Amino acid sequence: MNIILVSNKMAKAKSLSVFQAGMLVAALVLVPVLLTLLFITPKSNIKEQGMKALLPPHLKSSIISSQVHLDAYAKELGELQARMMRLDAQSQRLAKLAGEKDKQGTAPSNQKPADSLLPANRGGPLINAHPMTETDLQAAILELTQAVDARDDSLSGLEAKILQQSVLKDMLPNSSPINAAFNSSSYGWRIDPFNGNKAFHEGLDFTANTGTPIRAAADGIVSAAERASDYGNIVKIEHGSGLETRYAHASKLLVHVGERVVKGQVVAEVGSTGRSTGPHLHYEIRLNGNALDPRRYLKN
Repeated sequence: MNIILVSNKMAKAKSLSVFQAGMLVAALVLVPVLLTLLFITPKSNIKEQGMKALLPPHLKSSIISSQVHLDAYAKELGELQARMMRLDAQSQRLAKLAGEKDKQGTAPSNQKPADSLLPANRGGPLINAHPMTETDLQAAILELTQAVDARDDSLSGLEAKILQQSVLKDMLPNSSPINAAFNSSSYGWRIDPFNGNKAFHEGLDFTANTGTPIRAAADGIVSAAERASDYGNIVKIEHGSGLETRYAHASKLLVHVGERVVKGQVVAEVGSTGRSTGPHLHYEIRLNGNALDPRRYLKN
């Protein structure tokens, strides 16, 4: 195959060989492709890929491993930050409850719960200073996690004690909502059964057969009897002064909004609606929208 070029500036026609013609066609095809990639691919990606291509394989794997560790530490620190935020909110509720008790003539503790969360004042000369190793960092995170867990448990117990001695004691939902055992570790931080991530579970799970009666834990007025995406069929009962109980994943609702119910009255039946892995009752107690640990209010 020959390609003949003809031009007014050329004295005679010029022929291209097969090799030259092939190179010309390849150039015409590749140049637009390269220009397209140049404009579409972000410059930062090109630079990063170019730098990584120059690194030896063992350095590449080391960088990837370090990034994985950093991501894991960042996730753990984020979870600790979320727990600290919950503790701060709980401390504020305790301070408010202590203030309400003080108005009734009962002196609150000399040290507010919020004060105990503040770090101690420290100082001294700097001796044998050295950066923390990965092992040191892991140990520090574990120690802080255990301390936060212990503080969370302590504050929950103190909050329950104050509530049981306050003007709200006669309104507290203190009877079991179902004739079944609950999962003692279901309230609090746990591994989510759907995505495997660590998440806070704001209620107790009572495993029972579908159709098992669910009873009101205290007198109150039904504020909701509906279906929600996560809770499934749910009943909410207001008990006054911001106290509320929730009964979720029901197969059947037996009450209506605005209806007055008494302690022990059947309000729904156990099911597995909503975000649920099987028949059970998800039970919550809330004060002004904040989840309380139901285990602290169930009578033995």
